[in-house]
Amino acid sequence: MEQQARVPFGTMPDGTAAEAVTLEKGQLSCRILTYGGAVQSLVVPDRDGNPVDVVLGFDALEDYRKQDKYIGALIGRYGNRIGGASFSLNGTEYPLAANDGENHLHGGPGGFDKQVWTVEEQAEDRLTLSLQSPDGQEGYPGNLSVQVTYTLTEAGLTIGYRAKCDRDTLCNLTNHTYFNLSGHQSGPVTGQYIQLAASRYTPTVPGSIPTGELSPVEGTPMDLREGLPIGQRVDEDFPQLTMAGGYDHNWCIDGSDGSLRLAARAWSRETGVVMETWTTQPGVQFYSGNYLDGCPAGKGGAPYAKRWGFCLETQHYPDSPHHPNFPSTVLPAGAEYRQTTEYRFAAE
Repeated sequence: MEQQARVPFGTMPDGTAAEAVTLEKGQLSCRILTYGGAVQSLVVPDRDGNPVDVVLGFDALEDYRKQDKYIGALIGRYGNRIGGASFSLNGTEYPLAANDGENHLHGGPGGFDKQVWTVEEQAEDRLTLSLQSPDGQEGYPGNLSVQVTYTLTEAGLTIGYRAKCDRDTLCNLTNHTYFNLSGHQSGPVTGQYIQLAASRYTPTVPGSIPTGELSPVEGTPMDLREGLPIGQRVDEDFPQLTMAGGYDHNWCIDGSDGSLRLAARAWSRETGVVMETWTTQPGVQFYSGNYLDGCPAGKGGAPYAKRWGFCLETQHYPDSPHHPNFPSTVLPAGAEYRQTTEYRFAAE
């Protein structure tokens, strides 16, 4: 079983081998790559018990390396954006790569999504990956040790994040899986429903950098508390939506206190698949896949295009180093960073 569960998945230009590891539990199965720690597939039963692969992914390492959409990947050291591609910590200014206009995105061009992780522990339903990020990598201070554990349960997929650094640093880890609850090859997700447990969000200026405000969603297309089709208001003439080409914002999870809380619920009437997102994080970036055009063909040749998937990236708020009113992303030397996110599935 173990041998079949772990197979080669191509070779990096420097000769490093990538692998794919399959997890199984009950009717669920999941395939994780050591390249970027990416979730390549996640198969759950629909309302009739038929298997549905609900995440976007690719069949070859080359396609993962070619694409620039962060599909399925673990993101670090800093998920989302840091404005001006720099931050100040303990009186020192740290310049970062400007890989999203003049801003820094998802840990930079050589972020955790582009690296091959090490398999630390493997079981039929669990995989722990580790990564060592040396002092100065992508501009961040300190030697950071990261462990991410994927656990497949009969209810869904749990992602547990742990990290420790020998210097004060920033740490804001997330996962960038694109979901399509009708099946990864089924087309746009605009008819699928989204519901967010958030009465506030962080509006942005051009470049998707937060203004620092925590704005009420009430009376705007950002109000997703009741649940509505993703496509229903996504293209409305509302400045925040037109600027981002649709939904691509951080919502502030109601009542967030560091415990596991419900952040989002999504569902497909076509398959009956329902997914709840639970997290210890204070925010969730709901992204409606506005810029999926131009990536390689997906698994089985699926022609992924605009809005063929959506993301629910659990996180601390974007650009937190520049907003003292946001929850801090500073990880003190020797302290343990620990966060958990669960994607729970049912069928109705």
